[in-house]
This record gives sequence, structure tokens and C-alpha cells, in this order.
Amino acid sequence: MLDTDRRLDAAAAPGRPVRWSGEDAVLDAAKASLLAVGVRRTTLTEVARRAGVSRMTLYRRWPDLRSLVGDVMTREWTRVVTAAAARPTAPDRSGGDLDDLVDHIIATVEAFRTNPVYLRIIETDPELLLPYLTERRGATQQMIIDLLAGQLDAAARSGTVRPVEPAALAVMVLLVVQSFVLSADALAGPVPAATLAAELRRLLRGYLAPDAKHAPPASAEGAAGPGREGTP
Repeated sequence: MLDTDRRLDAAAAPGRPVRWSGEDAVLDAAKASLLAVGVRRTTLTEVARRAGVSRMTLYRRWPDLRSLVGDVMTREWTRVVTAAAARPTAPDRSGGDLDDLVDHIIATVEAFRTNPVYLRIIETDPELLLPYLTERRGATQQMIIDLLAGQLDAAARSGTVRPVEPAALAVMVLLVVQSFVLSADALAGPVPAATLAAELRRLLRGYLAPDAKHAPPASAEGAAGPGREGTP
């Protein structure tokens, strides 16, 4: 443990220390405790025991449990987003295709809604999420906006998304899906989850699709119909 403490001291800088080699082990331990007993009953002492490090090591890196749980959430949400973004594109779609983009958004939404850490926090300590809904933009929210803005810009260039400022579209999409993730179960009532997902897809596609004057021209085959020639 003393070696671990020295490595942490060497890595530390004014303010937040740089990434430490034992960080994932601590975050894994904190996640396990959070899932087992919830945030309120998790302690830094218990996390240190699970991770096999000293309490002093944890206190040098995380001044309190809230900051540690914040890092657990950031890592977990980042994994959800990057896993969804890595889903393969359908072979008959281009990278800028609107349907493919909406598919990725829906997949991310469903991954969040079923994530064990998210479900545990909603069940036991939902107030942890409140600052990111009313006060400030979190690191994962910024990552999502940046990722969406890049995808929307590419789709707009291909003509499958409205040519509007990509960051503005990204923020609006995040506002919609964030509300869906947080409130769909509470408000759905008897409406099946599959129906809600289908309606979310329709909403996103309708919002992002280009106006008629900006839509890409239909191919000759598409305009005439399969197996028919266009009129001369």
C-alpha cells in the first residue's frame, strides 16, 4: 500500500491528480459497493477495503464519496455511449444516413435505461443526477453533444439531416432523450415500452429530417418505382 501511495503522490498535481494506475480498481470497488448497498450505505472505508488500498490513498484522490461516485458515473456513462457509437452501421446505409443515426441514438437510450448503475442510482439516490439536470453540463453530456454534433454535421452534408447548426440540434436531441431516459417509466402507464421506443424514433426522425427543399433528390429508380422507367 505504501508503494501505491507513493505512486499516487508522484502523479498528483495541483488540483485534480492525473490518472492513476490503480484508479480502475477503485472505481470497480466503488461500483460493486454501490450496486450491493446503494450510495447512502457505501463508505470510502468499504471501497478502500474492496480495492485493497489504504483510506489515505482514496482521500488523496477523492475528498469525499460524492466525488468518487461522480467518477463512477462518468466512467459508466462513457462506456454506454462509446459502446453504442461502436455499433456497426447497417450494410445498406452510409455513415451519414439519418436512420442509422437514429438507430444509434435509440440504442444508447435503451442501454442507459437498462444500465445497472443508473437503475441503482434512480432507485436509491436520484438526487445525485439533479445537478446535471438543473445546474451544469456534465462531462458525459458534453461528450454526447460533441459526438452527436459531429454525426449530425456529417449527415447534414450528405443531405439526410436538416442543415442547421449541429451543436443546436445535438443539444435538442440530448434534451429529448435525457427526458425519455429519466421519465419514460414513470409516465408510460399502460403504454408498452416498445411503443414508446417507436414513438421516440418517429419524433427524432421527424425533427432531424430535412425539409422538402433541402431533401436529397430521389434516384431515378426511386422516383419511378422498382422495375419502372421514369417518364421522358
